[in-house]
Amino acid sequence: MSKIIRIGTRDSQLALWQAKIVQSQLENLGHKTELVPVKSTGDLVLDKPLYELGITGVFTKTLDIAMLNNDIDIAVHSFKDVPTILPIGIVQAAVIKRGNIKDTLVFKNNEEFLSHKEAVIATGSLRRRAQWLNRYPTHTVVGLRGNVNLRLQKLEENPDWNGAIFAAAGLGRLDIRPEEAINLDWMIPAPAQGAIMITALEEDEDIKAICKEINHEETEICTSIERKFLNLLEGGCTAPIGALAYINKNEEIVFKGILLSPDGSKKIEVSKTEKVGGHHNIAQFCANYIIERGGKTLMDSIKTQNKKTNVYSTKSLTEGQAQLFNDGILATSNDAIKISLNRITPAVLKAPIKNAIITSKNAVEALLTNCPAEDLKFENIYCVGRRTKRMVEKRIGKVTHSENNAKDLANYLVEFIDGTEVTYFCSDLRLDYLPIILGENKIKVNEIEAYQTKYDAIEVDENIEGVMFYSPSTVQSYIKKNHANGIAFCIGETTALEAKKHFSDVRVAKVPTVESVIELVNEHYI
Repeated sequence: MSKIIRIGTRDSQLALWQAKIVQSQLENLGHKTELVPVKSTGDLVLDKPLYELGITGVFTKTLDIAMLNNDIDIAVHSFKDVPTILPIGIVQAAVIKRGNIKDTLVFKNNEEFLSHKEAVIATGSLRRRAQWLNRYPTHTVVGLRGNVNLRLQKLEENPDWNGAIFAAAGLGRLDIRPEEAINLDWMIPAPAQGAIMITALEEDEDIKAICKEINHEETEICTSIERKFLNLLEGGCTAPIGALAYINKNEEIVFKGILLSPDGSKKIEVSKTEKVGGHHNIAQFCANYIIERGGKTLMDSIKTQNKKTNVYSTKSLTEGQAQLFNDGILATSNDAIKISLNRITPAVLKAPIKNAIITSKNAVEALLTNCPAEDLKFENIYCVGRRTKRMVEKRIGKVTHSENNAKDLANYLVEFIDGTEVTYFCSDLRLDYLPIILGENKIKVNEIEAYQTKYDAIEVDENIEGVMFYSPSTVQSYIKKNHANGIAFCIGETTALEAKKHFSDVRVAKVPTVESVIELVNEHYI
């Protein structure tokens, strides 16, 4: 592969160290690379413990967006920071050989305080906090955020602190492990702690093949078990869950898992050993073991105890999307509009069409329901939205040009269209920006109603603080049943224009995806 591989990374010292390790391994195989540092939400917000930020993937989302925007080819992460469900279109491409998996206590003066009734320990990890309090229930645990060097500095500067807990891998990789430090062999680490993971776009086969060359199979097997256990318990950085899998000298996989209450007063543990090759059900068995012994009740209490805000989504969210919200956000959702595809005369679709306009995935489905892709004779295809474009190119053919909203596409066509006529596959309900702008500029618009949109919003609680909108129709549907209270979080400018007719506070996502709207919500509630 001749192109330069752009390696996305956070810009902290440790993250850059990890990215340089990946860079070194790739370049040793003859690949050209460059580092692309990106600042993350987790690095920018340091005044709260990580678990209070409540963002699943707080250190990964900015890199996810950069990748979906094609600003980077791969992203390098501390594997323990990566959500168990990746954004749509992004996949795990490789795991580097694992480093030290231990948690380490860095202390001041000496270790005598461990036998004292009162002591102060610092950590930003809910898992470390819960396990420490379970072992030392009379101690006080205080929050600690920032990069490794900053946390060591804070420990030194706080005279009342006896010690702080760090990942041994981070201290070792930066070669800054103090002499006054001991590994906590009794503490079960975070799932995938000590491992470095690489993500790539699912559709980028070349990059995935290159990353596979540096994948470490044993680390991949063990971290996959740990992360599946985490996923089955529906945990993240907001739940005190520990998991560790390793392969012993007998070619056996040994697994240990733990779930605790945030204050450490409740603890459920599990362990299991299986031969390599017969290990595929370890995570499921151990998760079920935890759940059946009170784990479900414990997880439910953790999830609901800090719910503070309410947001309504006018599109049903997947389980993976719902897990992306900050822990303080309780999101409800339903499809505020229902779609029914129209029957389009085959003769219309099979006739040559010089300029076809497709502004939604629903129109794509309608076209393909009525006519095989190979029978469509579109000379030029113009789209609205990146996902619509991707769907068209995957299932119909090459897109001539696309824009993020209908108004921008109309303005583009006025200047650059080949000819003076377009065929617009649309809904019965739509904004008129596109046909109006084109008509005003002497471009004939042949509108073909490809599908119908039915309003189907539910009546929501009047205390809802924010509403997530994905099209002008979802705004119109919502307003028929509800008042315009709170903030309107919109997927794009066209939707925002409609929302501004009713809402005084309207926010627009950076990119037109559901995940980006969720990111917009999270940014407001940090």
